[in-house]
Amino acid sequence: MLKWFEETDKSSPNIMYSRVRLVRNWAEYPFSGRLTKEQASELVSRLEKGLRDFCLEEGRDYEYAMLGDLSDLERRALRERRILNGTLAAKKDPVGLILSKDEKVSLVLNGDDHIRMQFIAPGMHLRELWRDADRADDFINETFSYAYDEKYGFLTAYPTNVGTGLRASAVVHLPALSSGKKFASLVGEMSRFGASVKGLYGEGNENYGSLYVVSNQKTLGVTEQEIVELVEKVARQLASQEQQVRDMALSTDRLGQEDEAYKSYGVLKYARRLTWKDAMVFLSRLMTGVSDGIIKFEEPCPVFAMMLGIQKANLQKLSQRPLSRAELDVARAGYLRAELPELAGK
Repeated sequence: MLKWFEETDKSSPNIMYSRVRLVRNWAEYPFSGRLTKEQASELVSRLEKGLRDFCLEEGRDYEYAMLGDLSDLERRALRERRILNGTLAAKKDPVGLILSKDEKVSLVLNGDDHIRMQFIAPGMHLRELWRDADRADDFINETFSYAYDEKYGFLTAYPTNVGTGLRASAVVHLPALSSGKKFASLVGEMSRFGASVKGLYGEGNENYGSLYVVSNQKTLGVTEQEIVELVEKVARQLASQEQQVRDMALSTDRLGQEDEAYKSYGVLKYARRLTWKDAMVFLSRLMTGVSDGIIKFEEPCPVFAMMLGIQKANLQKLSQRPLSRAELDVARAGYLRAELPELAGK
């Protein structure tokens, strides 16, 4: 079964994936940070049993694990694939994970909150993801009564999630737009509308890969529908402006754009050693060339999947042993040589 990041979605140019995350707490128990170890174990066990019906109704194949039973490497790999955040990956308390085999749906039990639901898909599908999340939320709430306040809405461990408990996000590829002088002011303008725009792998020139996360800043005082519409609107606007800049570059210097794309492919396809930074930069340029129709492959090529595949923990999992920094660079180049398909019409 393909993972979500291995699928290709050409319906939303420059938008890598969209995600909806809901956090909820069971009214019977204190928040996760105040649970004893015994209460935490009991909570996770009861939640897992109660959520089996949800998993069966979903019609997907799910796997269940306790994070404590996973190796540090496995947890770090899940973090790299956007299933866990840094806090969860390092947490020592009893934490359960229910994960669909395509990794599109995950439920974390007793993380920062009692239940964290995540729905993710390649491209722009926030409306569909919200419908899935809303349906799951209603189904789960029939079994587990949520901590809720008439004035403040759903109660959560962090005040930034109080209200709807909803975080909607989309990751956009912005190599041309982010290199412009007006990008910082553009990001500031988006924040005035209630949207946050941050680098996926760092900020400014250190955001190798030029991937940016667009998400809602507020969860209180707005409806779920308003959140989804805001994030989608901002993400699509940024993606559209990116394409306008790239179209202009193609019209004025197509040979230069072609040269960047083909040189990047050549390095990625034939290099014997690649640092993470260099690989991300070349993959970003290759992604641009593919999106702009400059480069075509003999078979579908999900470039973003390779960006995840070259991360440290996932490379070590593939190698099935710890790797030094030098060995990681060699393994990274080998992985890319194997994954990159041949050019069409070669």
